[in-house]
Amino acid sequence: MSLFFTNVAYASVDSFVRNLNKLIINPLILLLFALALAYFLWGVFEFLSNQENEEKKTTGKKHMLWGVIGITIMMGVWFILNVILNTFNITGINPEKGTVNLEDYNPPYHQVKP
Repeated sequence: MSLFFTNVAYASVDSFVRNLNKLIINPLILLLFALALAYFLWGVFEFLSNQENEEKKTTGKKHMLWGVIGITIMMGVWFILNVILNTFNITGINPEKGTVNLEDYNPPYHQVKP
C-alpha cells in the first residue's frame, strides 16, 4: 500500500474523462454536425422552393452560407486537433473512435545521496 493513493485518484480521473468523452462530448459533436447540415439543407430547400420570392431566396442563401460556415469551422477544429496530435506525437487519444487512454504516470524515483 502506497503512502499516497495517486493510483486510485488517477484511475478515477481517467474513467471520468473517458465517460465524459463517450457520453457527452462525442454525442454533442455529432449533434452539432447534424444541426449544421440540417441548417444548410433547410437553406437549400428555402432557396429552391421560393424562386419567385426574392426575400425568401436571400434568406435561403444566408442559411446555406451559415450552414457551410458551421461545418467548415467544425472540420477546421478537427484538422487542428489532428495536426497537434501528430506534431507532438501524442498517443492515447483517438479522435476517429472518440477514445482517450491516459498513460500511467510513474515519476522517477530519485535517491538522495548522503
